[in-house]
Amino acid sequence: MEEPPVQELRRRYTQGQLDEHAMHSDPMEQFAAWFKEACQASLNEPNAMSLATVSEEGQPSLRTVLLKGYGPQGFDFYTNLESQKGQQIHSHPQVSLLFPWIALERQVIVYGKASLLPRAEVEAYFATRPRESQVGAWASRQSQPVASREALEASFEEVRLRFENQPIPAPGFWGGYRVLPVRMEFWQGRAGRLHDRVSYQMSSEGPWQLQRLCP
Repeated sequence: MEEPPVQELRRRYTQGQLDEHAMHSDPMEQFAAWFKEACQASLNEPNAMSLATVSEEGQPSLRTVLLKGYGPQGFDFYTNLESQKGQQIHSHPQVSLLFPWIALERQVIVYGKASLLPRAEVEAYFATRPRESQVGAWASRQSQPVASREALEASFEEVRLRFENQPIPAPGFWGGYRVLPVRMEFWQGRAGRLHDRVSYQMSSEGPWQLQRLCP
């Protein structure tokens, strides 16, 4: 079947609406409500989020990571601290997150600052990971060149045998980050491209400032 021209790929957004007067005053409570709906809708990995970081040269980088916890203090994820994202966060902790719930015609953007999670939390979470994932964390020097797929698999096997019949500890180069939001934006698709956009901005005076934005 012939592929349609890209400029003709469009659809009407009709699933919902967003009324800023009916939203939670705290964006984390609003996120919790939407995240629950995303999970109930049986979306494929509703906790998948795009993480944007920036290099020393100002070059943005983007990748998908998995949300592993959230609450009043922010959004948690885990990674290799020596990876590209780990190095960039170390230099420039200001990051953005994007939750693309396309099937619900929704997205949430988070702007904030990333900080390292306490080591005790990292080790506790690592202990809950599937054993293959624990082995993989040791075997892969994330973002570094590797000679071949076979070399990567050989490293995995070496680690598997090294820790055979014993618990696998969290590597020292593996950890987690918590993104404390300073701004959050909720987007709901609407007909005629008159989408709903509502922004929460942290205020030094106390409560979050909520306002509607033009789409």
